[in-house]
Amino acid sequence: MANPRRKNSKARTRQRRTVYYNRLSAPTTMECPNCSETKLMHRACPTCGHYRGRAVVDRENAG
Repeated sequence: MANPRRKNSKARTRQRRTVYYNRLSAPTTMECPNCSETKLMHRACPTCGHYRGRAVVDRENAG
């Protein structure tokens, strides 16, 4: 079985990794129709607790 002759340097490893990490994109956000704050798509709004037009998280008693 073949073995590597030398250890790859940190710079070489990081150069290879940047190709993958640069492809990643930021998660998609949208404006909450209830409170107009920015929220992640397909998640309840962290500000008002609404999702798809109804309150799913009670924000008044959560804190």
